[in-house]
Amino acid sequence: MRIDAHHHLWNYSPEEYDWIDVRMQALRRDFLPADLERELKLADVQATIAVQARQTLEETSWLLDIAAGNKFIQGVVGWAPIAEKDFPETLDALQQKIKFKGLRHVVQGEANGFLDSAEFNRGIEAMRDTSLVYDLLIFARQLAEATRFVSRHPNQIFVLDHIAKPDIARDQFTAWDTEIRKLGSHENVFCKLSGMVTEANWHCWSSEGLRPYFETVLETFGPSRLMVGSDWPVLTVACSYKYWWETVESWIGHLSPSERNEIQGGVAGRVYRINSDEQSVNAGESSKSGAP
Repeated sequence: MRIDAHHHLWNYSPEEYDWIDVRMQALRRDFLPADLERELKLADVQATIAVQARQTLEETSWLLDIAAGNKFIQGVVGWAPIAEKDFPETLDALQQKIKFKGLRHVVQGEANGFLDSAEFNRGIEAMRDTSLVYDLLIFARQLAEATRFVSRHPNQIFVLDHIAKPDIARDQFTAWDTEIRKLGSHENVFCKLSGMVTEANWHCWSSEGLRPYFETVLETFGPSRLMVGSDWPVLTVACSYKYWWETVESWIGHLSPSERNEIQGGVAGRVYRINSDEQSVNAGESSKSGAP
């Protein structure tokens, strides 16, 4: 089964989506399940994970309601106030929803040191026994901070979004390469092949230009800790949905069928507990031995 491990949905308003600037004019509209479903059919994708785009519990509830009414949306990574003292109670309420799979905070928009804060780490500790995933949304400059962060929580599953958003357009490869390998040495960290084309030059990126970034994460995480995400609809400012999947296919073509299946759906299915609870991943398992 092919799984898109990362996409968004929204009812657009300028106030709530002020990060959609003038360069992204085409994103200033609603993007809803019916829009995505058309793209899934073209790319032969059967299931998805919807990810938060606003930091509100209202949006998290909305995404869970949307997922309940659309079979292909098999999970939601929402937002909740992780650093607040009443977070455990909020977490308990969210876990009543079967398609609630994890949480994300827009750390890329926070000041340096956010992931070192006692309050946020206390919240992550509250997730330890839940099987929920925490998605890491950071810029490449925050990789060292993220590595410190995940080292404090060896029993928590983390998924790195957008390969940590290296500045591909300015060819800032070397520093990112060094730091992502350090993060990837923690075997409870997984990585999404997503968000790459929008960190490159939107109008003249190429599959071969992005390949070194793919090769680094393949070597670092291996097929058993990599998953494909589209970052739709943000993706569409630089690439069509189908072409992104074709790009990833070109990169993984030399791998074995089982390894390709892992990257295209198997890993996401286990990490986000899509296929069955029996296939969920335990933090700390070696990627070289293969996740169950």
